[in-house]
Amino acid sequence: MASDKIIAICQSGGEFVTGKDGTLSYNGGDAYAIDIDHQTQLTDFKSEVAEMFNCSADTMSIKYFLPGNKKTLITVSKDKDLQRMINFLGDSATADVFVFSEETAARNVSNMHASRSSRTTVSEAGVHLVDVAPVDVHIDLDRDLDVPDESPISCFPIATYDEKHRKATLQWENAITGVDQRFKSFVEFREALHKYSIAHGFVYRYKKNDSHRVTVKCKSQGCPWRIYASRLSTTQLICIKKMNAEHTCEGAAVKAGYRSTRGWVGSIIKEKLKVSPNYRPKDIADDIKREYGIQLNYSQAWRAKEIAREQLQGSYKEAYNQLPFFCEKIKETNPGSVATFSTKEDSSFHRFFVSFHASITGYEQGCRPLIFLDSAPLNSKYQGMLLAAISVDGDDGIFPVAFAVVDTETEENWHWFLMELNSAIFPTRQITFVADFQNGLKKSLPEIFDKCYHSYCLRHLAEKLNRDLKGQFSHEARRFMINDFYAAAYAPRHEGFQRSVENIKGISPEAYNWVIQSEPEHWANAFFEGARYNHMTSNFGHQFYSWVSEAHELPITQLIDTLRGKMMESFYIRRVESDQWTTKLTPTKEEKLQKEMSIASSLQVLHSHGSVFEVRGESADSVDIDQWDCSCKGWQQSGLPCCHAIAVFQCVDRSPYDYCSRYFTSDAYRSAYAGSIHPVPNADRPIQVGSSEVEIIVTPPPTKRAPGRPKVRHAESVDIIKRQLQCSKCKGLGHNKKTCKGF
Repeated sequence: MASDKIIAICQSGGEFVTGKDGTLSYNGGDAYAIDIDHQTQLTDFKSEVAEMFNCSADTMSIKYFLPGNKKTLITVSKDKDLQRMINFLGDSATADVFVFSEETAARNVSNMHASRSSRTTVSEAGVHLVDVAPVDVHIDLDRDLDVPDESPISCFPIATYDEKHRKATLQWENAITGVDQRFKSFVEFREALHKYSIAHGFVYRYKKNDSHRVTVKCKSQGCPWRIYASRLSTTQLICIKKMNAEHTCEGAAVKAGYRSTRGWVGSIIKEKLKVSPNYRPKDIADDIKREYGIQLNYSQAWRAKEIAREQLQGSYKEAYNQLPFFCEKIKETNPGSVATFSTKEDSSFHRFFVSFHASITGYEQGCRPLIFLDSAPLNSKYQGMLLAAISVDGDDGIFPVAFAVVDTETEENWHWFLMELNSAIFPTRQITFVADFQNGLKKSLPEIFDKCYHSYCLRHLAEKLNRDLKGQFSHEARRFMINDFYAAAYAPRHEGFQRSVENIKGISPEAYNWVIQSEPEHWANAFFEGARYNHMTSNFGHQFYSWVSEAHELPITQLIDTLRGKMMESFYIRRVESDQWTTKLTPTKEEKLQKEMSIASSLQVLHSHGSVFEVRGESADSVDIDQWDCSCKGWQQSGLPCCHAIAVFQCVDRSPYDYCSRYFTSDAYRSAYAGSIHPVPNADRPIQVGSSEVEIIVTPPPTKRAPGRPKVRHAESVDIIKRQLQCSKCKGLGHNKKTCKGF
């Protein structure tokens, strides 16, 4: 009787080799263990495997061997097949399962004749049959250029080599022309040799390969093709001294693969990457296969892209070492700017801060005392986080005040960033910060900025509430509570806030207590004392973070300079556009004021006493024009007169423009963008102090991005909560009646 559970050893990325007796053995690749039993569904099994191997479950094929039979692979295509596999292998504690990403390719393995002396290579793109005797085939794009004498070559596995691929390589047929041909370096010579071998369809190996001479011969035994090159005397040029261009192997070795030199694929895709920075590894692999007949898996294509990117953009490592010079160049070209960095005790990068002079003066002269604090991850070679302080201009556009690159997002780094920000802008106004309440910000903000207001980011609060409620309540209950939470936050008066939280209490007293204990004075309009002009979340600067997402893979100095360039262009465009405005207010605020004025014409105004009036419409509101106050709270929260206040102005013959926040005027907007951010030339030489050089070493941070596609896990939206699966039998969450174990 078969046991109820077995451990499936899932293997992928390796290769099948046929033995002399026709049996198949699987070598290499990665392996993961998964518990499966008779209750396991094939779709669930595939989903878990796909997550492990970072591939698609839709194109996945799963196969296994029957006990005692290593010649035929059995395909698992439906739930019954999976159950049969468990029954067949249930007497064993473990079972070998082979995962392929293309079903059609996988079927070639199961149909392969037992006596066929060939190799089947399994990669992320599927299985590729190579119709020759087994040859050692592997790829290492990170190996050194110089290989030891008599060392075997490295090869790319290939699918086919037909006329279509030959046409793509015709351009390389004359990469090697013969004796007396010269090259600038051995790197250039090796690259030309590689292209030449592909174009002429043969594989070679090095006899000698050092910094003075190179001797290469055809890999096919007995073939006379050879080439000898060495350094030209008294020069740095490399010259071909001898060459026998005759082949007797007739290109038979071509089907075994092509030699992989470091960066060869990178040099091929470099120009395309320059035009399309978001060139995906999958597309790289597809293009190389289509154009040259060479099969790459995802990891190989990804490494090739990294090499090409470094050739185009420069060294990531060297960029960190340029930071001291880059900081000085920023301050030299943009006087009054703040640019600073720090390292750890081992000289590794710790953090960098910059605030351009045009941002400092523009914020002080033309922007509201309102700053949004948020962060964005960087997926460069050495990762890191970007911290930013964004203000808002008079037309509700983003106004970057300062940003920093740090090794990790910690309380210490946020405290340091706020200290640098305070020193840069030297605030003379009481600032309202819209920011998360974690990462030490709740403690650091009041310590560093005197009497500032801290508005908790509503998005972060709602996400925390949603996380805390998840698993306790149904989807519908959570949706109602989140909606009531938002209503409580936006309610302008105490009674509106209380109504909303009472609705939450009706669903869950625990959720009600959570809301009350979350310090509503920091997020609810009814209690918040600062001026945030109806901005409730810290991710206001989405345009700035889109700039970051476009440049987050660049070396650090290029990332900083790209953001500087975006800011420079934005400042210029807005300065030119605002010169054409003819209205007293900025266009966005002018439009909003006109809408309120059109509503005001239908309202009735009653004079109470002094500067206080009663305004009647759908409701009765009290307006005090001397105190710039209306009981609807719209005037106070937006900075623009509400329709009730405008109705009073029309009655007493006053201009509503005189009662708008000064930050909304076109003049204030022009003041914000009066300064210019200037270009920063490349820092390519050390700073001179007197007659001696000051050399400051900055090395990359120890954290390095893992190979492959970055794992990005998007947070669940709190605005539209995804419907959670609910069982119709037990009414539990997270499963359906088919997988229910409660009955």
